[in-house]
Amino acid sequence: MMKNIGLTLLLITGVVACKTGRTRGREKAGSSLFTVAFGSCNKLTLENLLWDDILAENPDLWIWGGDNIYADTDDILVIQAKYKALYTTMGYRKLRKKGPVTGTWDDHDYGLNDGGEAYPLKRQSQQAFLDFMGVRQDHPRRKREGIYSAHEYEVPNGAVKVIALDTRYFRTSLTPDTGTDTPYKPNAYGEGTVLGEAQWRWLEEQLHNSGADFNVIVSSIQVLSNKHGFESWGNFPHERDRLIKLIGTSGARGVMILSGDRHISEFSKSTPDGLDYPLIDFTSSGLTHA
Repeated sequence: MMKNIGLTLLLITGVVACKTGRTRGREKAGSSLFTVAFGSCNKLTLENLLWDDILAENPDLWIWGGDNIYADTDDILVIQAKYKALYTTMGYRKLRKKGPVTGTWDDHDYGLNDGGEAYPLKRQSQQAFLDFMGVRQDHPRRKREGIYSAHEYEVPNGAVKVIALDTRYFRTSLTPDTGTDTPYKPNAYGEGTVLGEAQWRWLEEQLHNSGADFNVIVSSIQVLSNKHGFESWGNFPHERDRLIKLIGTSGARGVMILSGDRHISEFSKSTPDGLDYPLIDFTSSGLTHA
């Protein structure tokens, strides 16, 4: 049974902030409302005009959706320098003081446009990301391949679990689409992976064993929207089917998806078997560009 807990989402959509409710999470002491702000696609060479709007919503949590910086390099010093520049940006410094930060990466902060498992700097890039996120040096995530993580946040009447996926470190090759003006077409069914088996086993455990009232899955690429020919879970149709089936059969409550990458805002909906509510994929547009 769903507890009396409200989850507010602040979706960054260029210049408009859309959310499911109007009440802010900290207006009343002991409020059961939990406000989540998230965004993606943040170019340091462009001014981010949204930090003050995000701060005004007084979020309980900030989630990075990927492309947090634009590096695209084989030089780890470039990646580290750009993370440092973002970390010390005034708006982000103020946001970090508001509350916890979590999230994932996408291709440009990973280090290679549309990059996957073959990116040669992925191990060093992982350590740079964990440095940026403030993960301590002796944390198990430092020794595990991939940056996926799960965090649970308690409010007086329940809990919110954020499951951040890594859609880069293990992702196998994409299939170019030479017959249209879009870059990719779906792989043959059963060919390739987005998450890799170790991360799949971890995700299954996180969902099957979750007691949270809301389970927020963060995927840097879109899960439900898959007709545009760019990167998405639709490029690996068997992996997309596996994820949607897992969500429907896991018993995890209040599942929703946050995604980015596309530089546009989009709400996508599906109703998988096993769910008595629509599964929504909320896609954030770029923080600095569209």
